[in-house]
Amino acid sequence: MGDTEYGTLRVAVGSDRAGDAYKSVLTSDLHAHRLVGCVVEGSPGQQSAATYPEVAFAAAQLVACGEADRALLVCHTGLGMAVAANKVPGVRAVTAHDSLSVQAAVLSNSAQVLALGQGVVGLQLARRLVAEWLTYRFDSTSSAAKKVEAITALERRASHYMQGRG
Repeated sequence: MGDTEYGTLRVAVGSDRAGDAYKSVLTSDLHAHRLVGCVVEGSPGQQSAATYPEVAFAAAQLVACGEADRALLVCHTGLGMAVAANKVPGVRAVTAHDSLSVQAAVLSNSAQVLALGQGVVGLQLARRLVAEWLTYRFDSTSSAAKKVEAITALERRASHYMQGRG
């Protein structure tokens, strides 16, 4: 996977109509960034007609299956995108609108998906947050690693529980 200290990232991008304008600018920024090896369209089919749950789920699946290291999603608030992306097993998605949250998302929570709200943050702040997000790498030997492992174990437990109920 490209999400290493020295490697470049493969970033899936997606938005609904409420996030199209920012997605366009942020995608250009990603293409130009030294830490990005490739940008993958994460939206399913006709992107302009896709709803935020469809977009978020499709992009998160690219992360889960290893076709992308991370995903950047944009909608009106970022909230719905994060909720939908988190339905994909193995994916940790967050909405973050400040530097500390972006940093903690990666360093403390090993979040691979960042969802931003075009209606919540200004474009220049969004650009800065994405640039910062690209510089962070989760350290699997950090004290946070045990907590991330606990989250993964809970996800597996919930999956087994739901399978047993079906």
